[in-house]
Amino acid sequence: MSHNPGTATAARPRHPSAFEPLTLVVTVLLSGLGAVIGIVLITSLGVACNTAVIGALVAMLLGRIPVAALSGMRDRHRQNLVQSAVSGATFGAANSLILPISVPFLLGRSDLVWPMLGGAVIGLAVDSWVLYRVFDSRLLPASGAWPPGVAAAQTIEAGDQGGRKAKVLGIGAVAGVAGSLYGLPMSAAGVAFLGNAWALGMFGLGLLIAQYAPALTHTDLYAAYIPHGLMIGAGTVALIQALLLLRTRPDPGPAADTRHDSNGTDSRQAPPGHTFSPDVRTVTEKRLRRGFTEGLALFTAGAALVALLGGITTRMPPIAVAGWILLAGVAALVHQLIVGLAAMHSGWFPAFAVTLIFLLLGLLLHLPPLALALLVGYVAATGPAFADMGYDLKAGWLLRADTRPWLPCEQAGRRQQYLSQLIGFAIALTAVALLWQPLFSQGRLPPLAKVYTATIDTGLGDSTDLLRMFLWAIPGAAIQLIGGTGRQMGVLLATGLLVAAPHAGWLVLAALTVRAAHHTLTRRTGKTAETGDETLVLLGAGLIAGSSLHDITRVRDAL
Repeated sequence: MSHNPGTATAARPRHPSAFEPLTLVVTVLLSGLGAVIGIVLITSLGVACNTAVIGALVAMLLGRIPVAALSGMRDRHRQNLVQSAVSGATFGAANSLILPISVPFLLGRSDLVWPMLGGAVIGLAVDSWVLYRVFDSRLLPASGAWPPGVAAAQTIEAGDQGGRKAKVLGIGAVAGVAGSLYGLPMSAAGVAFLGNAWALGMFGLGLLIAQYAPALTHTDLYAAYIPHGLMIGAGTVALIQALLLLRTRPDPGPAADTRHDSNGTDSRQAPPGHTFSPDVRTVTEKRLRRGFTEGLALFTAGAALVALLGGITTRMPPIAVAGWILLAGVAALVHQLIVGLAAMHSGWFPAFAVTLIFLLLGLLLHLPPLALALLVGYVAATGPAFADMGYDLKAGWLLRADTRPWLPCEQAGRRQQYLSQLIGFAIALTAVALLWQPLFSQGRLPPLAKVYTATIDTGLGDSTDLLRMFLWAIPGAAIQLIGGTGRQMGVLLATGLLVAAPHAGWLVLAALTVRAAHHTLTRRTGKTAETGDETLVLLGAGLIAGSSLHDITRVRDAL
């Protein structure tokens, strides 16, 4: 890619293509490995690891092999394309494809696996398309935290530059692996160095409450639907806040004087030496509104196809079928939005829990088991790919920051990352189509799918549980309203309660304390915070990278 200063009439800089022979071969091979890792982990341990850093590391190692044909992998932008595809293949295969098709299988409807897989593919495709259209808007800005994306970018930069960056990141990675060996969720500390402090403070508080409140109050928070109630309230307010933001006129500023190109981003006549600015939004409110409108239309059309292929149209009255289609389309869009906001601020996304909330809503509406199974599968297919692509585009946004002219380079790179992830999704679909039957026949199904089907079989609790859930929605809504769209405090508090990872709360709060102490010391000494902030970012990225490396080793335990 060109790094020379451009002019207003300069040609768009050439970004490496996702379909270059070398990049494509490496992408396909590593995406296949990532897809298998995701499938094995989620069907055995119920989790899927972030393989973005692993993909970047392997691509970097290939570029350093003294073979001329592999020298192209030394380019950090090619490494970014590979890590985007590998990460997409992992989450796509695990969370967006094999998890949804497990639900009808567990309910004894193996004949619906293929129709559900078709619906999941639609959900996955629309999910990624919407994120590509709206990333770097005011609602989902590239300047947002997106912690795993920062970790991937810092890993690639450290490998490219070496020196102090590589040493600090390596120290963080060693600490991440060491802590993970003792069962500590080190990625929680890593994201706390990188994410929004207010949002992560509420996330850490939620994690601590989930860990200690049951023993102190002798109450099973999850069984009482308290976290779900908080998420319902917070999610509802978050949705309203997003809708209000979509109606808001764009603020005057550097991004206001724009024109749109065919890729759905904004293109401007770049002045000589046009440089990167984190305050410039490449997607305006108009494009943001259009992106989510397109998403709702596509999700609804996909839901209609699922209803047809799944046999809902022959088992329910036409008005009920229409209601189911509308519910599934809206639920898919809302699900991806809530999951995306949580992922942007905290690096964690409560996809399982939010899907469970829509399942409870379906039970409240007295939907039959078949309709519930297809609703859960379709909604579960959305969200993870939306969040994961946000991480990858954040990494690319950081890696392209020093290009000249920056804006057309960012547009070209973002498009190639999207195409690269589509390759990863295609590999994920192939892996799931080949592996689901032998795995399911051995009884290896995602534990999360078993929770969904058990909920469908048992139904809702008594009226007291429902009342408690809706009462807890009130404080969830209030906290989200107080924090606003920039902090997502209510959504992150509920996310912490729903994730409930042991010891993660202490790690989050400890990392936030270190951040606060660093900034206080910097202000008192009058020194610049740049070097210290970079150190914290590198440590956080290293902790996430180390945790990811450890997650890969769990594949052996799952086999």
